[in-house]
Amino acid sequence: MKFIDSIAIRVRAGHGGSGVVSFRRERNMPKMGPDGGNGGNGGNVFLVGDEGLNTLSTLRFQAEYRSEDGSKGGTQDKSGACGADLLVPVPVGTQVYDKESGDLLGEVLEHNEKLLVAKGGWRGFGNASFLAATHQAPTEYTKGKPGEFKELKLELKLLADVGLAGFPNAGKSTLLSVISSARPKIADYPFTTITPNLGVVDMGQWGDPRDSFVVADVPGLIEGASEGKGLGHAFLKHLERTRVVLYVLDALDVGEMSPIDALTKLRIELEKYSIDLYRRRSLVVLNKIDLISEEEELAKLVRPIEQLGFEVLKISGALGLGLDALKHRVNTIVKEEKNKERPTNVSSEPPKTPYLDILLGKSK
Repeated sequence: MKFIDSIAIRVRAGHGGSGVVSFRRERNMPKMGPDGGNGGNGGNVFLVGDEGLNTLSTLRFQAEYRSEDGSKGGTQDKSGACGADLLVPVPVGTQVYDKESGDLLGEVLEHNEKLLVAKGGWRGFGNASFLAATHQAPTEYTKGKPGEFKELKLELKLLADVGLAGFPNAGKSTLLSVISSARPKIADYPFTTITPNLGVVDMGQWGDPRDSFVVADVPGLIEGASEGKGLGHAFLKHLERTRVVLYVLDALDVGEMSPIDALTKLRIELEKYSIDLYRRRSLVVLNKIDLISEEEELAKLVRPIEQLGFEVLKISGALGLGLDALKHRVNTIVKEEKNKERPTNVSSEPPKTPYLDILLGKSK
């Protein structure tokens, strides 16, 4: 199924049913009191979180989503039936905006969570509702009110505990495939990943069977991604809700870019895109260590990164080296972040990185 993370839809709630004018009648009896019933309320439109969905693509097949109208009132004081609500399933993590004003109307963050996006019209009243001591034969009634109509823009931001950030071919997809059951496309050319992938890392074999965390892999970033270059820029938003960012670096100097250079440039792109994302708790994953033959050579790659205050996890996704240690460490950090009581969108300060000095080759 095609991955879609932004879509515009129209929603229309049901109209309220009108009241009626009616008087009681019996055989051989004159017209008696009013018995016109009220109409029914129109149905509402709700968006409902469905953890089985990870794309908005299912919504593109319908131009407008409409709930049922309320029924007209009846005689003998019978009220009309209320229109049925319409429940539209959306992926967990969907944000809802008013298309015209751009205002955020709400977001769906949990499975089965309901968000009201269009309220049904109120019912009309029959003439029985206008009966009074001084008004014994009312002929008034009211029509049902129209339901709300809205044009909405839906944006999906995947919900994951851990986000993988890295340049193309750094090994993010391979890492996701070996620590979870996800099977992203893997090849030795840039931009293998063209849509986000989610994988669940199950820690049950080592401890609590309920222990797990979700990892999101997005298309590889390039310099200028925050300004719209490459593929990764369109998916940076899927890292915004992660608790931990893993910077996946290639241990080899790819394109004359060392791991410390790659980390610096990745941090710059995240800082330009979102200061909150830049401040997210993070680890560095140095991948493809099996291609480094000398221990001292590997130490030279790790040392400048650790001097900046980052914890470095050394792995080989292809050979499975260091993966258990990575999963245990990341799981521990995810649980720590979940247990923290802190204001929304505020996270621990990252180590201060002298980006300009590094890029100019002035760092020691």
